[in-house]
Amino acid sequence: MTTFQQQLKSRFAALGLIVILVLASLLLRLWSMQVLSGESYAAQAKNNRIREISLDAPRGRILDRNGKELVTNRATLAVSVDPANDDVRKLIIEAQSADKTDDPTRADLERVFGGVAELLGMTPAEVFEKVSDSRVEALRPRVVAIDVPLDVISQLSERQQEFPGVRIDEVAVREYPYGSLGAHVIGYTGEISEKQMAASDPTAGYELGDIVGKAGVESQYENVLQGDKGRRLIEVNASGKPQRIIDEQPAVPGRDIKLTIDIEVQKVAEQALADAIAEAHRQNFRNAEAGAAVVVDVKTGEILAMASAPTYDPATFLGGISQAEWTKLTDKASEYPLNNRAVMAAYPPASTFKAVTGLAGLQSGITYSGKTYSCAGKWVEMGKQWPKWCWNHSGHGTISFDGGIEESCDTVFYEIGYEFYKRKKEELQSFSRTFGLGSDTGVDLPGEVSGRIPDAAWKKAFNENYPEYQTWLPGDTVNMAIGQGDLLVTPLQMATTYAGIANRGVVMTPHVLKDVLGSDGKVARSYEPAILADSGVSAENLAIMRNALVRVTTQGTGAGAFRGFGVTVAGKTGTAQVYGKDDYAWFCAFAPAQSPKYAVAVVVEQGGHGGSVTAPAARNILAKLLGQKITTVHTTDNSR
Repeated sequence: MTTFQQQLKSRFAALGLIVILVLASLLLRLWSMQVLSGESYAAQAKNNRIREISLDAPRGRILDRNGKELVTNRATLAVSVDPANDDVRKLIIEAQSADKTDDPTRADLERVFGGVAELLGMTPAEVFEKVSDSRVEALRPRVVAIDVPLDVISQLSERQQEFPGVRIDEVAVREYPYGSLGAHVIGYTGEISEKQMAASDPTAGYELGDIVGKAGVESQYENVLQGDKGRRLIEVNASGKPQRIIDEQPAVPGRDIKLTIDIEVQKVAEQALADAIAEAHRQNFRNAEAGAAVVVDVKTGEILAMASAPTYDPATFLGGISQAEWTKLTDKASEYPLNNRAVMAAYPPASTFKAVTGLAGLQSGITYSGKTYSCAGKWVEMGKQWPKWCWNHSGHGTISFDGGIEESCDTVFYEIGYEFYKRKKEELQSFSRTFGLGSDTGVDLPGEVSGRIPDAAWKKAFNENYPEYQTWLPGDTVNMAIGQGDLLVTPLQMATTYAGIANRGVVMTPHVLKDVLGSDGKVARSYEPAILADSGVSAENLAIMRNALVRVTTQGTGAGAFRGFGVTVAGKTGTAQVYGKDDYAWFCAFAPAQSPKYAVAVVVEQGGHGGSVTAPAARNILAKLLGQKITTVHTTDNSR
């Protein structure tokens, strides 16, 4: 054998050895995969072809106190697009690509979505925006439109091959039998936001794209109304297309809730508020466009009606809301219709607060029933350089404490406020807080503001950068005594305050939930009344105030509004001064005066005078509650 042949043989031997080693390695790897890791790889393969999708649970109904349906669910036809469709899936993948040159072109969108977009009155881009929403579960059909007309449904069904991925589904959406009535209490629903998602309980099982409560009781009691999702296991092929359903667990509907609201009283309250705004316009207060009205049960804190103007229609949010509609609902020019002014807005209470100041004066011994004051119209007790005026510039002459409530005499309360200031104990502030003012009422509605009881510490902090304005002055207490200055309250706070005066000085926590119902329709859980605050006012002083408030509606500043009313009402007018705006009209009351059941507060922003604008509104709300005739009242009043 030649040297060349020997070398060639050696090389073949080496090559053969390498081949043997490689084959051995491959066989060893194959044995490992099949024997040692077989179960693991089988599980992965199974997982790669099994998908789990969630099934939405119907939301619970919302009922009024008498069982009338305020919010329910209805089935409707929706046009959806299946993201698993080849043409649709390709566009979604292109849109999600990091390479923006791969983004779908206008021609691509027109080709896939042009037909369905035209039938739905949308653009192809608008359809694709909903279809490509990456927040929604990958295999969940994307709802593009709801309440689609039957003629459109018919065309989509008959020409299905022209509309890639388009399907017709029956979906459940919220139904509002009373339209916009009670909108601010009920609230509305919409897709869960990333912020809500992050703040939610992980065990709730929320997924981006889910419909949740966004305001009102829809939001407050989301955990009760939402129900439990179902699950569906489906097998998909290598392309991700669904092949068959493997298993399904049905969804559990949410629970129904019954509110304290009486929808018939709510209807009257909203109409009374609208009439009050119209009356303000009639009196040339043209800027009056907003306000609120609240009715509470004085013994339980149950809210029977809560109206806020302007209002909105919760159905606007079904199927998503356009940017133009959202802008209108959140725009200052529209007076922020989404805001529930009964709990979200704080105002100076004006003379309605004199009931609080008066009780504070009685309790502290500063004043008493029958004590007389001299009102010349101009009050100069703090010095002639700082005069204060009574709303009646001509003066009330000699007037008693009780008459001061009846005629809303500012001078009487300037005197009381000045006496409180001279004591240097902030007694008026402390007393106000015993009725829950300056703090949340704890009402079971989102967005409540606390209002403000101003004191020396608050003023110093508020004017931190302006030392010359930090000192608490006599005028601060005097202004607070008549419900002005830096004092702020919500309409709900004033309703609960008057309810407290009516309820032996005890303020109950206001609430809108009455019962949670079980799946059998029976009460599973009830709201238990709770005490919010106990003012500790003596029965004698409460009786003095009650009698003085009755004089308001029988012979004082509210008498015109309650002339001929068949039930005795204890109430107080108020006309708040707000810098740069027309006066705000107030009226607060409870009735029947001797055995109180209900308290009411009504305010109209820039509405003028309480006696002629909001007192008639309160009259008609109480008329509905007490079986009296609802009537249109035109009266005059220029008191504060």
